[in-house]
Amino acid sequence: MAWDEWEHIKAAAPMRLNQPAPEAGGSGAAKPDMASSPAAKKAAAKAIGGDLEPGVTRDGRHTAETTGAAVKEFGPKDGYGWDTSSALKRAHETWEKQITMLLGRLASERQALSATGMSFQQNEVDITARLARQSRIDGV
Repeated sequence: MAWDEWEHIKAAAPMRLNQPAPEAGGSGAAKPDMASSPAAKKAAAKAIGGDLEPGVTRDGRHTAETTGAAVKEFGPKDGYGWDTSSALKRAHETWEKQITMLLGRLASERQALSATGMSFQQNEVDITARLARQSRIDGV
């Protein structure tokens, strides 16, 4: 890259480190769909626990039943069966593992959304306690 190109790039996108961050934080504009208020986080946790987790569990049970029926139907009869039966069975086993991981992730996200306010409060209490122990003004 030539020196002139570099100067042109720097002029087109100036970076200043000695200015305050934008209003919405360091990344620019706030994202309107992000749950940032305690009420929005509580609603998101409620949606995960009340809608998503039960729906995934219910639909998982239904899929297990229908796949089991298909595996049985394509399975060996009179000593012969379709390759589809064993393929469906393996695919369903993989799918069940993925559903289990999804339910774990949903539970983790629900708990994190519910505990965020407490985490911030606990962090502030911990920081205040550490600063109080280290303060020379209080000890003098």
